[in-house]
Amino acid sequence: MPITKICLLNSSFIEDRELANYISWLSPFELQRYQRFVRPLRQRQFLVGRILLRQSLSQLLNLPVNELQLSECPGNVPRLGNPELTHTGFSLSHSGSWIACAVSANGKLGLDIELLNPNRDFSALALQAFNTDESAWLEQRPASDRMRDFYQLWTTKEAQIKLNQPSAQCLHFPHPDLSITLCSAKRLEFLPQVVLSSLSAE
Repeated sequence: MPITKICLLNSSFIEDRELANYISWLSPFELQRYQRFVRPLRQRQFLVGRILLRQSLSQLLNLPVNELQLSECPGNVPRLGNPELTHTGFSLSHSGSWIACAVSANGKLGLDIELLNPNRDFSALALQAFNTDESAWLEQRPASDRMRDFYQLWTTKEAQIKLNQPSAQCLHFPHPDLSITLCSAKRLEFLPQVVLSSLSAE
C-alpha cells in the first residue's frame, strides 16, 4: 500500500558537534547555502532539514542515502533526480527547534508546522493573514479554541501554497506544541504516520 509519513525531530537535543558529522551529506550547492546563513538557528534548521529529508527518503524508498539524487533549485524546494522515482513526494517545514519532513510514494505533498504561541494577538494577525470570512469565523470561535483554530488555518494555507494546489486535501495532526498540516495532491487512502525521529549515521 502507498506509504505517507511525517517525521518530526526536535533539534534542541542535538549538539553542534554531532551535526557537524552530517555536513558531508550536503551537495556542493547545499553546502554553499548552508555557509551563507548568518543566523545560527536558520543554519541549523537548514542542515537538520536536509539530513531528515535524506533519512526519510532512504527509509521510504529502501535506498542508501548516497544513492539519492537531490538537486537544488534556487528559490524552490530540492528535486529528487532519480528518474524511476517521479511519483515520490516530499515536503519540509520548520518552526523554532522543530523540523518536519513528509514523504510519500504516491504523489506531491505540502507540509507546514508552526509552534503554538498563546501570547499572540490572533485577532490582529487574522486581519492581516486571512480574508474577511476567515477572520469573522475565527472571531466567533470559543476563546479556548481560538489559538488552535488560528494555527490550523495558517498551516493549511502555507501547506497548500507549498503544494501549489489551493483545493488540495489537507489533514491536521494533534501535537502538544505544534500545529501540523499535511496537504496531498492525490487523495490519501491511508492515514499518514507521524513519527518522532532522531539522527542516524549511515
